[in-house]
Amino acid sequence: MRDLPPAAAGIRLVVSDIDGTLVRDDKSLADETVAAIRRARAAGIAFTLISARPPSGLGEIAAKVEITDEPIGAFNGGALSRRDGTVIGSHRIPEREARQAVEMLDAAGVLVWVFADGQWLAREDADASPHGPRERLASGLAPTTVASFDDALARADKISGVSDDHPLMRRLEAEVAAAIGEAATVVRSQVYFLDVTAKSANKGDGVAFLAETMGVPLHAVAVLGDMPNDVPMFARAGLSVAMGQAPEEVRREAMLVAPTNEENGVARFLDALVAVQAAARRLV
Repeated sequence: MRDLPPAAAGIRLVVSDIDGTLVRDDKSLADETVAAIRRARAAGIAFTLISARPPSGLGEIAAKVEITDEPIGAFNGGALSRRDGTVIGSHRIPEREARQAVEMLDAAGVLVWVFADGQWLAREDADASPHGPRERLASGLAPTTVASFDDALARADKISGVSDDHPLMRRLEAEVAAAIGEAATVVRSQVYFLDVTAKSANKGDGVAFLAETMGVPLHAVAVLGDMPNDVPMFARAGLSVAMGQAPEEVRREAMLVAPTNEENGVARFLDALVAVQAAARRLV
């Protein structure tokens, strides 16, 4: 990585996205990344996670990166939880906007999944979708097939539209946000996922909640991500890092660009951060 900015010397907390950032495309976590997180902690830099995943999809990764009691952000920060899945606090989509989102996604002909009451709800065989098996892995949930979402929409944590028509997903992001964006957060978490969450369930507010809970000012927080849902936290943190494979519109919003997730870019950023802080201490 190129030289880190002066703000790097004061970073006390790193908050990382998971999919497309911390883990590789096959959802595996590199030993190199785990070792770099250990080195960062040994240097006095705390580390935690924020993700569009539900709380159930965070525990295994949190254990691998040796998070103990630190809070973790699920549903783009809409739910703060502990490693064991205990929810500290959560925000849900207003029912009217949840229904409108499902209607708009249905009208566009995309697959719709609803996450509510700790379940992943689908109206069809979710495993038939090319993204179903990976969602099982990421969420830590098996899909529950239902005839209708009606009974769950008053308690929805997240609604996901799913399609490999990427231009359609980009268009829907703008259209759904225009319709319900005053009361909900609407953003792509992957090129094939359009997520609707509560208004405060965005990674900007989420990283602020995490920092406050951990007693770290936002100017001392670094964040890493790769998709449009990560941009709100780029605007709030003292140091923002986009992954090398992130879309251009995401990379231009970050202060730094790391190597790709396939190149273990989080590890390389953390080691650069530790080196900068070690050099700063030697100058004191």
